[in-house]
Amino acid sequence: MGKMVSATEFKAKSLKLIDEMERSGESLTITRRGKPSLTLSARRAGVPVGQSLFGCMQGSVKILGDIVGPIDPDWEAEWLANNPAELYAPRTPSK
Repeated sequence: MGKMVSATEFKAKSLKLIDEMERSGESLTITRRGKPSLTLSARRAGVPVGQSLFGCMQGSVKILGDIVGPIDPDWEAEWLANNPAELYAPRTPSK
C-alpha cells in the first residue's frame, strides 16, 4: 500500500516526502484523524518510474505522404474567390 503519514506531517515534510516517492516509486497515503484521506503516486499513467514522457510514443506513429505541404494546393485561390478583400477593409465610422 505504501507509506502513510498524517496531514500535519505531510504539511511539515512535503518536499522531502515527494522526493522519497519519486525515488522509490511508492505511493503515499495522507491520513486525517487516522483515516486515509488522499493517496499520492509518483507513477504517471503508462510511463514507468524513471522514464521521461519525452519520446514515450516513439515508434507508435506511421507517417504516410507529405506532412508539410498544404492538403489542398488550390486552397488559396478558393479562399480569395470566396472572401473578397472588401470584406476585410477597415470601416469608416458612420455619422
